[in-house]
Amino acid sequence: MTLPEGVSRRRVDDRERLATRGEPVYGEPTDGPWRLWDAGRSKLGAMLELGLDTGLTGGEGVLYLGAASGTTVSHVADFAGPTYAVEFAPRPARDLVDVAASRPNLFPLLKDARRPETYAHVVESNLDVLIQDVATRGQARVAARNRRFLAPDGRLLAAIKARSEDVTREPAAVFEDVLATLRDRYEILATARLDRYHDDHLAVVARPLAE
Repeated sequence: MTLPEGVSRRRVDDRERLATRGEPVYGEPTDGPWRLWDAGRSKLGAMLELGLDTGLTGGEGVLYLGAASGTTVSHVADFAGPTYAVEFAPRPARDLVDVAASRPNLFPLLKDARRPETYAHVVESNLDVLIQDVATRGQARVAARNRRFLAPDGRLLAAIKARSEDVTREPAAVFEDVLATLRDRYEILATARLDRYHDDHLAVVARPLAE
């Protein structure tokens, strides 16, 4: 799998690790201008480490849902184009603002990903990528509601959290239900369990169906 332009493998702690160029954010090791992208703290990093074909090439316009304090979206902004970062909780959103201070292409939004109409006036349309990492029930519905921002040939990269949907059911059953709902609005291109790095998570790569 080819990594996006701006993402590299660097030898850190005697092994090859993903890295991007940018200001450190969460105490990650650095190698000159490069900073380690810790897959154990990033679902998108885990997707890349596992060789999933994300379709990322570098320079994309991105909408990131569930940005939290900026761990993953900071790496995305290091290699992408305009990156809109939606976070609902005020405390991590304050950290996200600090992360954006050194990344002029990163635009933090204190908004609820379940209500895209509240930020539709800010986020541009025809974006290349929708990255979703939200800890809420109804993750497929969130992806469906935010499909409006994607270009016809855009990509959805989602990390589905089984325990956020239903803690009482087996993750595999939860994932099947989520995928069934996603198929109403997206063509599923690839899926992969992320358990090597994140328990009970499923990575999904999809593209929007024509409306």
